[in-house]
Amino acid sequence: MPEEDKPSPIPDLPRGPLCEYRQRAKFSWKALKQVLEDPNVIRIKYDVWQKLEREPLFAPLTNTLPVDQQKERAAKQVKRIAELKLDPQEIYSMDYKYRVRYLMSINEALHAVCPSMSVKIALGVGLFTNALLAMGSERHSAIYNAAWNREIITCLAITEVSHGSNTKRCRTTATYDPKTQEFIINTPDFEAAKCWVGNLGKTGSMALLFAILHTSDGQNHGLQGFLVPIRDPTTLQPYPGVIVGDIGEKIGLNGIDNGFVMFNNYRIPRENMLNRAGDVTPEGTYESTFTEPGKILGAVLESFSAGRLGIMQESSNTLSHAAVIAVRYAALRKQFGPEKDGPEQSIMEYQLHQWRIFPYLAAACVLKASVFSLTDIYLATVQKSQKDSNGFELLSQIVSELHALVSSSKPLVTWTARDAIQESREACGGHGYLRAANLGELRNNHDPSCTYEGDNNVLGQQASNWLLRQWKAAKVESPVGTANFIERREAILGSSFDAIVRASGGAVESAEFITNCYEWLMCWLLHSTTEQLQHADKDGTDRFKARNDSQVYRARDLSRAYSEYYALECFRKRCLREDIAENLKPVLSNVYLIYGMWCIDRHLATFYAGGFAVGPRFADAIRSALLGACGQLKDSAVAVADAIAPPDWVLNSVIAKSDGRLYENIQNVMMTNPGAMERASWWKDIVPSKMKAKL
Repeated sequence: MPEEDKPSPIPDLPRGPLCEYRQRAKFSWKALKQVLEDPNVIRIKYDVWQKLEREPLFAPLTNTLPVDQQKERAAKQVKRIAELKLDPQEIYSMDYKYRVRYLMSINEALHAVCPSMSVKIALGVGLFTNALLAMGSERHSAIYNAAWNREIITCLAITEVSHGSNTKRCRTTATYDPKTQEFIINTPDFEAAKCWVGNLGKTGSMALLFAILHTSDGQNHGLQGFLVPIRDPTTLQPYPGVIVGDIGEKIGLNGIDNGFVMFNNYRIPRENMLNRAGDVTPEGTYESTFTEPGKILGAVLESFSAGRLGIMQESSNTLSHAAVIAVRYAALRKQFGPEKDGPEQSIMEYQLHQWRIFPYLAAACVLKASVFSLTDIYLATVQKSQKDSNGFELLSQIVSELHALVSSSKPLVTWTARDAIQESREACGGHGYLRAANLGELRNNHDPSCTYEGDNNVLGQQASNWLLRQWKAAKVESPVGTANFIERREAILGSSFDAIVRASGGAVESAEFITNCYEWLMCWLLHSTTEQLQHADKDGTDRFKARNDSQVYRARDLSRAYSEYYALECFRKRCLREDIAENLKPVLSNVYLIYGMWCIDRHLATFYAGGFAVGPRFADAIRSALLGACGQLKDSAVAVADAIAPPDWVLNSVIAKSDGRLYENIQNVMMTNPGAMERASWWKDIVPSKMKAKL
């Protein structure tokens, strides 16, 4: 049956107190859901959720397990996922883009249910095999197949105790011995121990390890990849020469057994070096094998960007979950009212509350669209690189631009999700602090997304560096089109708030106005950052210090503005497609306006510093538009939340169930939690001694 002819997998929602707000919406939440997410992705996710819901191993927990039990549960879940065969065999005969999108959609569904389990699979299967494809060759196919088929548990060992972002300064070494045709892996001290390696702490048997290669002639050939056996896969006992352990309890994601490992002159075969770009001959000579540059570039893009895109997909869902919890709770929670002894009103009716939570609801919608669009471009680029090596120069430009987009968008999405969780927790008051509300679990499990696969503050600098190169270049190289505005820099910098408002007939509530503001903002930040760097150069400041001193209020803000601009453009283009029903256009426009104005409001100081506006009119216009749009969204907010919400058992929040029976659900949780109304077993230890004597 063709996909479009299959019945919708989206179930109806139960009737209840939330219907008061649902009935106010002038559109179908199911239709909106299929605009904000691809219908095929929705189908895949619901299929996964329906299968997992029948599995006891994936039932939501009501209490926090001891750390070792969390690791055991996640490991068993990984094993069970392999047995369930969620990826149908026929997808492997489809093209790369379809196949990987399908697998990414499965991962999104898994992460929403069990983040630890999802990350273990992503690390041990997805990232490991991607890296092996990018860096290895045919001689590593047996390990690739074993990892893909879950026959061995694998991991990537890059970070060291004293080095994370600066991988070039890692100190683990691989020295070639031509006499035995082996590499000797050695860790000089604990600071050089590989650390935070997911899957390594208790279960991993094979590591893709990055180490500094030394050949027998004493030459240093930089960081290279090696396949390094860690444990016997049948007993999980470490091999002699390997010191491996678990790093201990973390803030969250304790189902992942993050580990450390040290090597004491540990030998591996010569063939274990990943030799896609370079190899060592049996005699000990290093030879570059860099051929077919287009395919190499595509492989590198796949290896390093896939993980960050996965994090963005997961984080956009986490953001959605937080926003859904906050909005549903706000609709149901009633406090105060206009009349002292009259009926109370929902806290969602208060402007302050709308201003606090609606921008995150809008962000969830906008960022879902932008992450999907960016993933589409990424998958198409990798697919093209695999088919042929022609057009190397254009492919190189696309890869550079995509890297800038990913490097700026990953911080935007993960930071927005982080802030949404905290604001939602506070907006839900004391009930939001219940473990059963799920906001605490969301926060603790999401938090590492801001630092792994690239620390956000460091990653953003790669995006600003690319933009600065385009600004300084004689010709802008932006095949994706995200930096084409630079070609109009003089006209853009010559504009102002007053000029833009006059040109648009006095209205600020438009996509054109928001786009014009962002183009001016980015041009001014590029201009001012470049100017600061030039002044530093004239003053004799070394380049390293100059670049570091240009981050705050300059390059860092540039990277953020660039990612917001891209997200808004993606959402705007999605809303212009022909499949958008007329009754959806007002709410989509409202969502766009809230997110756009909210983001601009956060850059107001920069707009004024650059002379874009003088006096209060600009700030007043932005803030008035934002508050007005929030007020307009009020009656549609619950329906928008429904459109981005997963099933109740996946959302797993007692204060945000779709039935809207807030207090009945809270009562059930409070009164049925184990030991709730039992006398404490330790009661005798706290009764005062004098009172004990009377008993």
